[in-house]
Amino acid sequence: MPSPTDVAELPFLREALLELVLLGITGGVLGAWIVLRRLAFFSHAAGSATFPGLVAADASGVSPTLAGLAVALGYAGGVQRTGRAGREHGEATALLLVAALAAGVILASDVFESGAAVDRLLFGTLLGLGTTDLVVAAAVAAMAGAAAIALGRAWSAVGFDPDGARALGLPAGRADVLLLGLVAVAAVAAIPAVGALLVTAVYVLPAAAARIVTGSIRGLVACALALALAEGVAGLYLAYWLDIPPGPPVAVLGALVCLFTTALSNRPAR
Repeated sequence: MPSPTDVAELPFLREALLELVLLGITGGVLGAWIVLRRLAFFSHAAGSATFPGLVAADASGVSPTLAGLAVALGYAGGVQRTGRAGREHGEATALLLVAALAAGVILASDVFESGAAVDRLLFGTLLGLGTTDLVVAAAVAAMAGAAAIALGRAWSAVGFDPDGARALGLPAGRADVLLLGLVAVAAVAAIPAVGALLVTAVYVLPAAAARIVTGSIRGLVACALALALAEGVAGLYLAYWLDIPPGPPVAVLGALVCLFTTALSNRPAR
């Protein structure tokens, strides 16, 4: 089993730890609103939808970060527009997600023959993290904190009473668009570490568990932040010990914690 001193001795492990800490901060702040606004499926889909763009970027030498951002923001805009056309966000998300995953599989297998790169894109890596990934993760963490401070009241109002939010003069429409865009950007920031398919491991599972044991928004954010950081660090050491990508162990730990808190909450009182 790796010891804490391995972090100081192995540069790639230090970078991975810092990346997961930054993602944990975003997961604690933004994950609370993802859960409260019922955007868990959208956050998963926003990461998965970048798969075709990442495959094309990896094969052509284009920056994966820029390609992922372009696809994720386009996806968020498509979901928002489809929702305005009369469909719920969940339906729009599902329709666009199926098309994106199908396109990614075709590109990876028949067009670019990506091979082993597909595993890295889908499940993350300990070895490929660099300065750009850390800068993006730090920027997204700062954006999530600033947006939560500036728009938290509007997000809460829209989530609980959309008509009342508009009557109060809150920027409901802009706040909703910004939340979807921010979730999409955050999903791209998490892909290098946990992969396109496991974004929810960082942004949804800690907040979902925290919501079960807390009764206020501040408590939800604080508890989600603590869980995201703990699960990220523990998942990193498990990944290093088992010689696997970090995404799966982080996801498994998050699911176990969520199941444990659910079981505790459903236990009859004595």
